[in-house]
Amino acid sequence: MTEYGRGPGSEPWHPEDPLYGDGGWGGQEPHAAQSAYGGQPQHYPQPQQQYGDWGDGQQGGYDQGGQQYADQGQQYPQQNAAQQQYQQHAAQGQQHDPQGHQQHNPQGQQQYADQTQQQYGNGGWDTGAHPQVPYAGDPADPYGGQPAAYGGEQPDFYGTPDAYPPPEPPGRRRAEPEPETDWDPGPDEGEHAFFAGGGDDDEDLDDDSKGRGGRGDRRGRGGGKAKKRRNGCACLVVVLVFGGGLGGVGYYGWQFYQNRFGAAPDYAGDGTGEQVTVVIPKGAFGSVIGQKLEEAGVVKSAGAFVSAQATNPDGDKIQPGAYTLKKEMSAKSAVELMLSPKSKNNLTVYEGQRNARVYTAIDTRLGVKKGTTKDVAEKEWSTLGLPDWANTDKDIKDPLEGFLYPSTYPVSKGMKPKDVLKEMVNLAKDKYAELGIQAKAKDLNLKNPLQVLTVASLVQSEGNSKNDFEKVARVVYNRLKPDNTETYGLLDFDSTVNYLRGESKLATGSVNDLRKINDPYNTYKIKGLPPGPISNPGDVAINAALNPAKGNWYYFVSISADKTLFAETNEEQNRNREKYLEEQKNGQ
Repeated sequence: MTEYGRGPGSEPWHPEDPLYGDGGWGGQEPHAAQSAYGGQPQHYPQPQQQYGDWGDGQQGGYDQGGQQYADQGQQYPQQNAAQQQYQQHAAQGQQHDPQGHQQHNPQGQQQYADQTQQQYGNGGWDTGAHPQVPYAGDPADPYGGQPAAYGGEQPDFYGTPDAYPPPEPPGRRRAEPEPETDWDPGPDEGEHAFFAGGGDDDEDLDDDSKGRGGRGDRRGRGGGKAKKRRNGCACLVVVLVFGGGLGGVGYYGWQFYQNRFGAAPDYAGDGTGEQVTVVIPKGAFGSVIGQKLEEAGVVKSAGAFVSAQATNPDGDKIQPGAYTLKKEMSAKSAVELMLSPKSKNNLTVYEGQRNARVYTAIDTRLGVKKGTTKDVAEKEWSTLGLPDWANTDKDIKDPLEGFLYPSTYPVSKGMKPKDVLKEMVNLAKDKYAELGIQAKAKDLNLKNPLQVLTVASLVQSEGNSKNDFEKVARVVYNRLKPDNTETYGLLDFDSTVNYLRGESKLATGSVNDLRKINDPYNTYKIKGLPPGPISNPGDVAINAALNPAKGNWYYFVSISADKTLFAETNEEQNRNREKYLEEQKNGQ
């Protein structure tokens, strides 16, 4: 007995009956159906259904009454354990087997066929109980309204690959899997959902599994291992991400600290035995010098050199030029050596120095044969970058005279004479352009910029003191005047005679003897300026030539190193010469 009462059979329910205590293992609920007829009850006799025995060969037969279709609903007789059989109805009508059954067509050609006897080769369990009558198809299923095949065969709804597997009898059901023995804390036990592999997707799968019966159980099998694998991978990813981030932050933090507050890398000691020449350009300051030394391998870092230079009280006295240093020196040793004359490989061109002496000095510094640089100057002067206003006179003895600008140049072994000369000429061009020689030539009643440079060379050679250069320049311009009645256009400078002779003497000879020398550079005989400069003038002499003092002086004589006497007439000049002789006697 159950709450549904006793069935129509003569035997009580067996405890192993599938419906005994089982609310339907198929998991489906029957659906009510509405009659397709407008309230008229229809009676169809339904043949007896036979069910084959699955286990013991017994057959169970049931006498089923006709189905009634009413306007408000349908009545179904209970079969055995309250089982219900539903007749499937279609909107357009169903066709019934034409063997002696009634046909009704009150609203159109609707035909209903009686269901033929269904045969089940496996219709019962081994307990003698009877199977559940198949349910009507879902009206939403497009295939649910199709008629059954001939011979009572039903379509196999479990034959597709994506379908659920057919339900199994209780006797063939497999036992539920044993719970995992390994303890794995979930979110409720203190484990974060991220490490448990939980998420929205897993929750949806769990809900879906609950609604589909046994499928959810099958999906859960083996899920523990996958969850554990995901837990391990998640932990590994987190460790790598956080470990890499901390490592990167630490590295860049250390670099930042070293750059801002740490000591710069530096060598120790006075360096190796290998020497190297480093050229420091003009205008270079601490960091630039440090970079040059670092590139040459002298110091380990420019920062170390800057620090050592700032520590040394004479560090700011390092001059541009060429230095012979050792590789891998400490910054402190490098600074000290650069301040010592021993390291300097520089060549200095002095103000008023002639080219002949400069050529000899270059040969010595480069370690080449004497006369090598002079030969290069004579043969390749046109390729050294002289300005277009240079060498305008065919009687010029040396086209480079006046263009080896007084300064200090890096000259060391391995360099070529041509490169050294070119650097000097380039500096001269820049300086002359800066001083405006070419623009001021006409204002001084001179033919070209070369004559301005020639006047400056005369001032540089004749002047005894830079304080007198502007007055000496005025004497030159006064003697060059055509209406000059004192010298009549002659300069009468001993410096020009010394130049053509290649000498530097005070006693050049008597005036009568000097006037006999036939040379374009002899200003005792040739009126006007010599063909070109007689030395390399400096800035003071050039500025004096460009800005001479105002006065009527035609003569001057230096009686001491710091005193020069100027005169407007020859008589005044003779008195000054007597003073000069007296100074010479007292000096002896």
